Amino acid sequence: MSSMALVEGPGGVLAAFETRGQIFLARIRPGTNSFSRPQGAPGTPNGRKHPALAFNREGASLLAWTEGTGWNQGGTLAWQVYDPSGRPTARHGRLEGAIPVWGLPAVVATGDGFTILY
Repeated sequence: MSSMALVEGPGGVLAAFETRGQIFLARIRPGTNSFSRPQGAPGTPNGRKHPALAFNREGASLLAWTEGTGWNQGGTLAWQVYDPSGRPTARHGRLEGAIPVWGLPAVVATGDGFTILY
């Protein structure tokens, strides 16, 4: 099973999707059915699934995902913040074992920052 997330932001819709153990991001251009070339989330893929997305009021975005989750198995929470132009920033992280069995991350913009729920 594949997983995906969509969020509307200042430059159109940001799409995140999982395939072959990696999370990819692409921007869907407003008013079109065209999109940017998908880019993989930074770092080494490790069974990445279940992306979650949010934009803050500054136009930065947060991508969160799970690693190592499976049927009746929790895993790791990972995340990456992107600047308004879509480049990864130094703000990223991982919490080993943070995702409980059947759990998923959720993200919300909080002013100029973000909150990750898991």
